[in-house]
Amino acid sequence: MDRYARWNALLEMLTDSGRVSVEEAAGRLDVSQATIRRDFDQLAQQQMITRTRGGAVANGVSYDLPLRYKTAKHSAEKQRIGTAAAALVTPGTVVGLNGGTTSTEVARALAVRPDLNTNAEGAQLTVVTNALNIANELLVRSRMKVVVAGGVVRPKSFELVGPLGGALLREVTLDIALLGVDAIDPQLGAAAHHEGEAAMNNLMVARAKRVVIIADSSKLGGHAFARICPVDRVETLVTDSGASPAVVQAFRDAGVHVICA
Repeated sequence: MDRYARWNALLEMLTDSGRVSVEEAAGRLDVSQATIRRDFDQLAQQQMITRTRGGAVANGVSYDLPLRYKTAKHSAEKQRIGTAAAALVTPGTVVGLNGGTTSTEVARALAVRPDLNTNAEGAQLTVVTNALNIANELLVRSRMKVVVAGGVVRPKSFELVGPLGGALLREVTLDIALLGVDAIDPQLGAAAHHEGEAAMNNLMVARAKRVVIIADSSKLGGHAFARICPVDRVETLVTDSGASPAVVQAFRDAGVHVICA
């Protein structure tokens, strides 16, 4: 296990329990206690955790880990979701795409579709995003037109938030918005942990003809701080095959088309 995989695992342990000892972490990850001490020290330097005598505690931000530490969680499911969501996009359309690990997989799937990567008149795809990492994914791997909303960067998600980006989003029309979320519930709708991200996503919803929520099964039925949109604004939910049949049916009863990848 490399360093970043260990860090991801340690942060997830702290998210689950709030406190982890060096001895416990070393046993669970099958590495030396000296390695765990170094990992804890480095994570503490980045203000991701708080060191204690003999271990570490969560410092209040573990519910919203930086994107670079999230990539390993539910990765196979997110790749399948990304491919299924990208299949909903047709050439020549305008796509809204927010940030997050699942949205990144959508961007990667879009970037390798040959029918979307052409300069032929009327066939070029336009992607509007407020996520710097997704803009980079598309710019280096495709010939799409990429429009980036302005704003202040959130280091945890690489997303741009605030009134600068909102001004741009209010002036465009999206054929389809593909939005990653922190939670989606059949009654409460889609939501995000951070109110700034939720506000930007809400603007994409308002400017989109079709709204597609992309979320692995761990996000279904969950709650988050700031609402993005009500469930009746969601046309399609793309999730993974691990979703509970009862939860899937609840979304279908609410009028949402559900795709289990």
